[in-house]
Amino acid sequence: MAHFVQIHNGKVVQGIVVHNNELLVDGVEVESKGAEFCTNLFGGTWVQTSYNAATNGFRKQYAGIGYTYDAVADVFIVPAPYPSWVLDENHDWQPPTPMPSDASETKRYAWFEPNKQWIELV
Repeated sequence: MAHFVQIHNGKVVQGIVVHNNELLVDGVEVESKGAEFCTNLFGGTWVQTSYNAATNGFRKQYAGIGYTYDAVADVFIVPAPYPSWVLDENHDWQPPTPMPSDASETKRYAWFEPNKQWIELV
């Protein structure tokens, strides 16, 4: 089974599972064949995503509804956790100030967006 997501204006708007029979060409999975299958069913632009993205590097991560698809870098980007955070060169969101370096299992912090700072959890 393969997972495909529909992209509209750079955003993931829906996802479906496609049976491998719809992807195979001479026994090899071909993404374009799966994307064509999805387009024929629903219209629009479709891109494959993978639950194994973290281990195989396929488009950085599994895509969910609301994620952004960067077609140039060919990666899916999670929605920004907070408005003040910025996207780095690895397509990861970074806070305006780094988490305190003394964070540990016993000393935890959470981002407080109204003040744009880390607060220690007690």
